[in-house]
Amino acid sequence: MWHWLLTTGLLQTILAYLATAGFGVLLNIPRRAVNLSGWVGAAGWLTYEALYQVLPTTIDVKLAIGNLVAAIVIGVASGLAAHYKHMPMIIFNIPSLVPLVPGGQSYRVVRNLVTGHPEIANQYLAQVVIIAGVIAIGFLVAEFINRMTWHLAQSLKQL
Repeated sequence: MWHWLLTTGLLQTILAYLATAGFGVLLNIPRRAVNLSGWVGAAGWLTYEALYQVLPTTIDVKLAIGNLVAAIVIGVASGLAAHYKHMPMIIFNIPSLVPLVPGGQSYRVVRNLVTGHPEIANQYLAQVVIIAGVIAIGFLVAEFINRMTWHLAQSLKQL
């Protein structure tokens, strides 16, 4: 695990940062949010990859758990970044999702449908649906965590 983290993990984290920041620039988010958005995306990707490497289960379960926890990390970190920068949370959420989007699986669905392999296409389609679903659930859980943290902080201020 340590060898992976110091070699491939570090390289993939840097590339996830660059992909997220680059997509943020393409989306024309404010300049002061690009760097922090890149770090949020890199943290989400590192979470996903670390869980994918560590979990001793099937590929579908690794995809589901890794993307779920990564989406929660992105959602919570986006809430913190939005509070810190006094900006809407969506400015950090959308670019940070880019590394998690199942584009490769979506491509394989279409390719296998076109080449006449519908059974393989169905397997990849199931992965796309699982990933999209757990990302949505992860953002829901992250929003719940953000609101509970905010309410707890407000109630502690009143004491």
